[in-house]
Amino acid sequence: MKTSLLPALLAAAALVGCGQSGDSAPDAASLPAPAGARTFTVGFDADFPPYGFRGDDGSFQGFDLDLAREVCKRKGWTFVAKPIDWAAKDTELNAGTIDCIWNGFTMSPERLDKYTWTEPYVENKQLVLVKTDSGIKSFADLNGKAVAVQDGSSGAEAMEAKLEEAKKADEAFAFKDLKKVPDYVTAFQMLQSGAVDALGLDSAVAGGFVEKGEGQYATLEEALMDEKYGVGFKLGNEALRDEVQATLKEMVADGACRKILDRWAEEEIAHGGDKIDFVLQP
Repeated sequence: MKTSLLPALLAAAALVGCGQSGDSAPDAASLPAPAGARTFTVGFDADFPPYGFRGDDGSFQGFDLDLAREVCKRKGWTFVAKPIDWAAKDTELNAGTIDCIWNGFTMSPERLDKYTWTEPYVENKQLVLVKTDSGIKSFADLNGKAVAVQDGSSGAEAMEAKLEEAKKADEAFAFKDLKKVPDYVTAFQMLQSGAVDALGLDSAVAGGFVEKGEGQYATLEEALMDEKYGVGFKLGNEALRDEVQATLKEMVADGACRKILDRWAEEEIAHGGDKIDFVLQP
């Protein structure tokens, strides 16, 4: 594939999801509930497939959104998917414009005491994506290179930590530039165009780019870090967290989570869905 991968990737991803694409929300509040039912607003990054993104038809798609939709269906809540600037996620949560952050949200040590968390439901890695003809085979090869990360992400934290580690081993080690951008779509476009030499990102997202790249892209063998995903609520909101977590565990027990996961993993066009390592137990 010589032209941009993004339209094809997003179009492909739009074909799969909870109940297939026909069940996906065409707009933010597409799942009506009885009058008086509470609204459950999920904050997510709309450029973060396979966990959450806007499909080619304009609908919101993603593995995490499918989980949240099923929770709302069972609770009788009105589901609202609200795209947010990932760097402003705390502002959104504290202002009450969203009820939770549910979109590949890493339970990093720095975040554990800042949110009320569900139990981890996915294990993940932060990886480095490069062009296969770049000559970059290890992190050491990034010396003097331009690197992109998503602003406010755990990938940015992991990349900066790895950079500091490399500097301690060799004080001359330095990136040419570390660019913090708002989303992975922008970062990937920069890699495609040659504006950067590498980008740090989540394993499932990287897997989608590699699988659809026809050999043009690869990840470095060494991971930046291992991590776990959880659903993050405003600190102290245990009541809502407990309702969501109990429903998720019910979905694990009766096989609903497995069905959603399988729909994302079984299709060749699932854009990284087969890289989702679901670990929540009932």
